Amino acid sequence: MDFKAIEARGLVLLGHGKMGGALLSGWLRQGLNPQAVQVITPHPSEALKATGVRIGGPVPSDAAVAVVAVKPQKMAGALPQLAPLGGGRTLFVSVAAGIRLAAYEAVLGAGTPVVRAMPNTPAAIGQGITPIIGNASASEADLTLAEGLLSAVGQVVRLDAESQMDAVTAVSGSGPAYVFHLIETLAAAGVAEGLSPELALTLARATVAGAGALAMQSPDDPAQLRINVTSPGGTTAAALAVLMEAETGFPGLLNRAVHAAAERGRELGK
Repeated sequence: MDFKAIEARGLVLLGHGKMGGALLSGWLRQGLNPQAVQVITPHPSEALKATGVRIGGPVPSDAAVAVVAVKPQKMAGALPQLAPLGGGRTLFVSVAAGIRLAAYEAVLGAGTPVVRAMPNTPAAIGQGITPIIGNASASEADLTLAEGLLSAVGQVVRLDAESQMDAVTAVSGSGPAYVFHLIETLAAAGVAEGLSPELALTLARATVAGAGALAMQSPDDPAQLRINVTSPGGTTAAALAVLMEAETGFPGLLNRAVHAAAERGRELGK
């Protein structure tokens, strides 16, 4: 990414938790001048201080971008610090879960371009996926700039409407927890069949990681990949007969789980 326009006016990062830290690390790896970044955080770590970014101080009046990376429950107290940047000159990019575009407009002004984003935890190793949606004031150039910044931690996809954000959060935002639980339970099932906990966990981790990598790289869709590995009457077919049962297997269970997550997202956004 070409950071010249950002470096000319500066970038403000509000919050330096796991996601804010992952984004900052990605930008610096890609060549962003640390002195172009001002981080606003109440408790700067030694690692943050070592990056060479500016920490604290007055909010610049004409930053190119302000990235909001605070926890949703802290937003009411934190966002007003950036109110002087509202009005249209600064692009706001938010990675805070559950906070609607209208909430930013209420604090920053309706003419402020805002892009709402939802990275997931694999962003910490540059393997995340981030859905984005802009408000009415966000131009194509604003969305492209947001995509460039967020691509520092993985893939970026655009949504058609903000109403989709709760569903994608339930799939990709919460999804890593589902996969971690799959690894956990697959390992436990291996232990129940006589494997040592260490061997079972090694097998489960490598199997999920390898299958995920194959799904990303193969031209076949996941259904075909499943068929490819399932011999009629074999061991995989016996397991899938249990897992694919409509009510008690993966289809019904994951539908209910994703729906529960999406509904909770809608509740939190009210």
